[in-house]
Amino acid sequence: MTNAISSLELDQVSIWLGGKQILSEVSFAIAPGEFTGLIGTNGAGKTTVFRAILGQIRPSGGKVIIAGRDRSKGDTSVGYVPQKVQIDPDVPLRARDLVALGLDGRTLGLSKRSVADKELIEETLVAVGAETIANRRVGTLSGGELQRVLIGHAIISRPQILLLDEPLANLDIKSEHEIVDLLSTITTDQNLSILISAHDMNSLLPFMDRVIYLAGGRCASGTAEQVIRTEVLSELYGFRVSVIHVDGRVVILADPPPMQAKNKVT
Repeated sequence: MTNAISSLELDQVSIWLGGKQILSEVSFAIAPGEFTGLIGTNGAGKTTVFRAILGQIRPSGGKVIIAGRDRSKGDTSVGYVPQKVQIDPDVPLRARDLVALGLDGRTLGLSKRSVADKELIEETLVAVGAETIANRRVGTLSGGELQRVLIGHAIISRPQILLLDEPLANLDIKSEHEIVDLLSTITTDQNLSILISAHDMNSLLPFMDRVIYLAGGRCASGTAEQVIRTEVLSELYGFRVSVIHVDGRVVILADPPPMQAKNKVT
């Protein structure tokens, strides 16, 4: 990482919810233009990390720092693509309309589009490869097509960092690769930092500059070679975890300690 100010930094962030600790002193930093994977199984705390970055949860301890300043309410430097968006096919909302709505985040209601706005909308549709579906209703799009439009919606306001919550879930293999390749291109073209959450990292491995691996509310951060190792993940999980490379893919095999026998009731 260079000496430039990080696009995003979590400094010893801890979060308690409902009397349970979800995150424990989580720290990592993402440099401008880095493609970063937030990896972990369901329940590892990935969504909680996102909610903290988005300002939806106040950390119990530590800080969320964006572009060198503490996270503030209404910060527009963070773009976000949620995990699930369902729109009825009958809703008369076109793909271009959804992308354009990304310009209205700072205003109440819809704004009158200037010539510059209209040009930016068209440029964004092209940037995400959605120009050919621009006039289709959002509810009729395939999973991969919808992801492109949602990415366009999130980046049209030119954020410094883009969060994507499980964008590859429920996509076929071809669509997975197309979306990851698109995100990699956007990162390079716009010097945009990307943090993408996933439970399977294999589609991301060729593209990730950095990996943040979450387990048990703690994290390990670094390059894939530094983090995805037997000794690192074993320490993170608290029991033996084997990292195996098979045909260019990473397979993680857990060998948790046996459960203690229950006391007999007499």
